[in-house]
Amino acid sequence: MDENRINILNESNRVINKLQVYAVFFEEDIIYKIYLRLGVIHKLFENNTTLDINKLDLFHLQFTAPVIDLLKKIKKNNEGNVSLLFDEIQLNKDLIDKLNNQLLSEKTFNLEKQRQALKINNSLRKLFQVLSDDSAEYPFSKNVNAFGARFSDDFFYEINADLFSQVLQYIAADVYTNAYAVIQKKLMGLLCKYEFKTEFFCGLKAGSLMMEVYKFLEVDRYFLFAPAKNLFLFCDIASITGIDWTNTVSKNERIIQELNNKNDKLNASVHVMKAYMPNDIKSILNDTYKKVSEIDFLNNLSNADIQANILKTMLDTDML
Repeated sequence: MDENRINILNESNRVINKLQVYAVFFEEDIIYKIYLRLGVIHKLFENNTTLDINKLDLFHLQFTAPVIDLLKKIKKNNEGNVSLLFDEIQLNKDLIDKLNNQLLSEKTFNLEKQRQALKINNSLRKLFQVLSDDSAEYPFSKNVNAFGARFSDDFFYEINADLFSQVLQYIAADVYTNAYAVIQKKLMGLLCKYEFKTEFFCGLKAGSLMMEVYKFLEVDRYFLFAPAKNLFLFCDIASITGIDWTNTVSKNERIIQELNNKNDKLNASVHVMKAYMPNDIKSILNDTYKKVSEIDFLNNLSNADIQANILKTMLDTDML
């Protein structure tokens, strides 16, 4: 076998193997069909020494090379789009890490809720004593307002300002008032009856304003504490609308869940986008395959050349 024939057959194998790689990458039947057709053509030349081997070289130059160049360009475009997805995924991961660092855990919040309820119950006992004795002593436990300042952004429910203002309305004749606090008389009576045993129920906020809602342990009644006014009033939970009371997930945790879900969808899109093949390109490849399958390429290489020119033209268009 002469050296020129060996070189052309080796180069033919290399080109066909390269097309096989693209067939695996895109997972498109039409590329597999083209790959198999090229294999048949190669074998025909390899097994028939009477055929002009230079026609195989010419065929790959006119047809196979433009197909590979076209697929290479599509792959490069797809990888550029995939890179944008990976950038977005990484930005989401960075934000998730940042939120995790800032996140006050549910465990910490639940522990602090119990401590805050104890502070409020002790403060109300003290307030009852102060009002009974007409004393000027400060009734509130140390740092009683720190709980809301610490947890409101992440764990308190958002309500509109009108509703917030509405639930804080009271009749002056219905409350006890001293220099430090305002509390409804009937609320104080109920607190005394049930020995100041309450638990933290939820926090509400409207902008920078906040309040804490507490529930009696032994009866289905609620009251609110507005730290800015040291105000204690009965609270009708049914009047607080627009809140999903079953949702105990913090704001940051909700954002983290949303970002993780978004990343799952983006990762699912990566595989699809990486191997995406535009329909017009599929159509061209199908036409190309039919022409190559139908023609007697040994005698009509000019027909293959026409199809090759179509492929080359596509490389310079905006179809990709």
